[in-house]
Amino acid sequence: MRLNRSALILILVLAYPPLPAQEDGVKDIASIQRKAWVPMRDGIRLSTDIYLPKDAEGPLPTIFWRTPYNYNELSGPRSRMARNAIENGFAFVIQNERGKFFSEGEWEILGRPRTDGYDTLDWVAAQEWSNGRVGTIGCSSSAEWQMGLAAMDHPAHAAMVPMAAGAGIGRVGEFYEQGNWYRGGVFQMLFATWLYGVQNTQRPAFPPDLSREDLARLSLYFDLAPDMPDVEWSEAIRHLPLTEMMENVDGPEGIYKEFIQRKPNDPVWYEGGLYHDDEDFGVPALWLNSWYDVSIGPNIALYRHVRGVRNKKVAKNQFMVIAPVTHCGFFSSSDETIVGERNFGDARLDYNEMILDWFDFWLKEEDNDFTKDTPRVRYFTMGDNVWQEADAWPPPDVVMTPYYVSSKEGANSLYGDGRLSTEPVRQAGSDRFHYDPQLPVPSLGGGVCCTGGAVQPGSFDQRKIEVRNDVLVYTGDALEEKMEISGPVEITLFVGSSAKDTDFTVKLIDVAPDGTAWNLDETIQRVRYREGYDREVFLQPGEVYELKLSPMVTSATFDTGHRIRIEVSSSNFPRFARNLNTGGNNYDEKEGVIAINSVHYSGEHTSRIVLPVVQQD
Repeated sequence: MRLNRSALILILVLAYPPLPAQEDGVKDIASIQRKAWVPMRDGIRLSTDIYLPKDAEGPLPTIFWRTPYNYNELSGPRSRMARNAIENGFAFVIQNERGKFFSEGEWEILGRPRTDGYDTLDWVAAQEWSNGRVGTIGCSSSAEWQMGLAAMDHPAHAAMVPMAAGAGIGRVGEFYEQGNWYRGGVFQMLFATWLYGVQNTQRPAFPPDLSREDLARLSLYFDLAPDMPDVEWSEAIRHLPLTEMMENVDGPEGIYKEFIQRKPNDPVWYEGGLYHDDEDFGVPALWLNSWYDVSIGPNIALYRHVRGVRNKKVAKNQFMVIAPVTHCGFFSSSDETIVGERNFGDARLDYNEMILDWFDFWLKEEDNDFTKDTPRVRYFTMGDNVWQEADAWPPPDVVMTPYYVSSKEGANSLYGDGRLSTEPVRQAGSDRFHYDPQLPVPSLGGGVCCTGGAVQPGSFDQRKIEVRNDVLVYTGDALEEKMEISGPVEITLFVGSSAKDTDFTVKLIDVAPDGTAWNLDETIQRVRYREGYDREVFLQPGEVYELKLSPMVTSATFDTGHRIRIEVSSSNFPRFARNLNTGGNNYDEKEGVIAINSVHYSGEHTSRIVLPVVQQD
């Protein structure tokens, strides 16, 4: 029997119990239009919900949130932002990217920001309730698409608040992360777990001639959200080869298998929605970043890039906050900010007020002196646990100060005698360790997200890692005076290996007088890319090579009696994919080889880190 559309709708309505209405919490103050069809230039329609203040008079400025995630039941940060917007005289518009939930089309990562984002701004600006000025906002995936849109300089795009937006950045400065897919040429494993829940493009669909009214009615009863089977990612993430990881967990078909085979400078990375530093930028921005996020390095590099764009009004109106939190962890109400295991005290800011003042200034043109009274950079210094302000990043009173590594008997593990000193080493030496990709150094905290519980982000005592013999530990003397570092941390190692290719990792550690070793930041570099991401140059046994790692960044105070430490190894898994040391593709290999890796130090081979030391008055 062939059912007509009305019968099909009736069956669906009866078959699914009602969900809580998404407008709970805002329905008393807003007029709500659910599932408006916003047409794109290729005919695809994107499902969009519109919230207007009930008592509004005259055209409204719009706050726009766009997402690949399910918002059918508005809750959490989206609900809070909707209420704040409506109560303060803004329209609030939220939209699903194409191919997600009730939007038509096929999903693409970042959701075509340069076309779909642009077309949506056209549509919003043309509505009778709109004053023609739109501010974009969101965290993580709801922020990352804003980078590509900002490059288009849409006339209605008046301001933006990107929070934790690193995966929208392709290449900027020294970072070729291509949307956080890589760090130092190494695949960041978070994408295997994240895409498991996001790239599901095989989904139920409604008839193309379904009316908006019918769609809105049906969406009150079910929301098309898949119920993905639970995966024990701490085990599943070890699967090799990487190309088969999604299949191994019965994950959905999608972009993963194609992306995992791309190289860091593949031309295809420059054809999509990612933002690159050869582009202009047309929008004033309030950037919210965090020290323990996967993207803090490229996020700060992008802020610095935009401060130098040609449009001086845009360049001048860039503001950045760097908080001591993990990915999208800005809005905690607790008076204790505990990140991992470390307590940074009361690190709260009133982000809601800051955001509303920002949008009042740019979307309502209120003369609230936001740009005069707000520091260009507001950053939290860990250790002292205080907020500080500066006109630029890094702060102007920073002196880049080298610290050199060395040992007498060997730096292997916490029980070695690895040293970190401002005095360069005169006598040549080296430290060696065996790196076995089957027994990688486990990740413990750090700037990571979205790993399905395989890695917990934040600051943890690293001593359980430092007891390993395949971790080189270099520690400075106890400080006689407090020392602050704020800015980029540069790393140069002189290395060798028995393998054709391998990785080197570095962590920066604050060692307390009781021995607790708090991680501040970490990085990695695939050695085959040491001469550039557009080429692969393999290693010869017995040779020593200069290796500049992707820089770290932090703001931290080492108090009196504390010591500065770095760890050097060749794995940090599962935050980063293991190098199998074969010189092959890695992504399609199952078996690795053990590499004997070395770090060298002498007058000629000065392995070192360079710290941004703040000069004290």
